[in-house]
Amino acid sequence: MTYHQLTDEARPPLTPVRQLTLRFSGTRRGARLARRLAVQQFTEWTGLPYDSDPARAVALVTAELASNAVRHGSLPGRDFRLTLLLLPDCFRLEVTDTRPERRLPRPTDLGPPAVDVSSGRGLLLVEAYADRWGCDVPDGYTKTVWAEVRHQPLNLSPCPRPVHARTEAVGQVRET
Repeated sequence: MTYHQLTDEARPPLTPVRQLTLRFSGTRRGARLARRLAVQQFTEWTGLPYDSDPARAVALVTAELASNAVRHGSLPGRDFRLTLLLLPDCFRLEVTDTRPERRLPRPTDLGPPAVDVSSGRGLLLVEAYADRWGCDVPDGYTKTVWAEVRHQPLNLSPCPRPVHARTEAVGQVRET
């Protein structure tokens, strides 16, 4: 669980098994709908139950990134974009907002939040629940914060042929 900020040269090519991209209003309701959609797609695509640990991690990470996009990354009247990618070994979610000048601090730079403060722990939660996460600024107009949550590897190979049991008497050798 570390913070990753990869450049385009260092990033491995993404070959999603499935992908979905939607826009949401830059409101609390939009953030809530993004979280619900992410968990629904995760459970549908992976077959894992809604109350599994990876599904809970997806819910928490999506909620934090979407609420950060609404609270810190949106301009009035601008939406944020949620992209969900099912990769062979992980579920990647990307939240794109319209404030590229507001860079994310590293969680280690933040220090522990004050005990009596009710906010300021979001990136620490993302750090704890995502296997990898980071931030990309692809252009001068947007910023994308991404996170990856591992799930059970998919069996993408064709189903194996059934093995037929041979019934042979003990001690007899069968010639073919």
